[in-house]
Amino acid sequence: MTEAVILLHGLGRSAVAMLPMAWRLRRAGYTVINQGYPSRRHSVQALANQTLPMALEKAQATSPTKIHFVTHSMGGILLRCWLQAHPLPRPGRVVMLAPPNQGSELVDHVRRIPLFEKIMGPASVQLGTGDDSVPRQLAPVDAEIGVITGTRRYSPWLDPLFGDQHDGKVSVHSARLAEMTDFRVMDVGHTFIMADSAVTQEVLHFLRHGCFMPSAG
Repeated sequence: MTEAVILLHGLGRSAVAMLPMAWRLRRAGYTVINQGYPSRRHSVQALANQTLPMALEKAQATSPTKIHFVTHSMGGILLRCWLQAHPLPRPGRVVMLAPPNQGSELVDHVRRIPLFEKIMGPASVQLGTGDDSVPRQLAPVDAEIGVITGTRRYSPWLDPLFGDQHDGKVSVHSARLAEMTDFRVMDVGHTFIMADSAVTQEVLHFLRHGCFMPSAG
């Protein structure tokens, strides 16, 4: 019997972005469902209700002993949104990469730009840190969750927007989740965190053991 891992990419991306992660997980013996979804077309709630049942149906068709999730950015918010009303089937573990769990400070600013919502879609403006933030309205979920976020940014002129270490789109503080089991901050950026080999090693360790690798020193 095998264990399955469902991958969920972030806003404005596709399943292609998760291919390096998918390849490494398959090499480690997991059955991988790399689920794409039209991230710019619908709200967070609509995307969650469309995407998660589809991915779970594919995973359950493989008769796995467990179903895990590895998400990037908004993919983690879709999962949290879906888990508000649904339990995890065949409970596995969850690793969220660079999730805006408390919203993204960058969204607070760019949402004011004309045409931003038209280009990036209705879900994009739901990811801020204000009162209308979907991530901040979600209740805790019952799951073993590991969160990995980064501090490498390629646009230092954005630093004043965050007030904390950040990966260019999400601050370290905003990635945190009250119910998370473990938390790891790494020298990686938001855009390519899922392709980093050291991040993949942490993901694998969490899926196997429910915690990240022991810190050096």
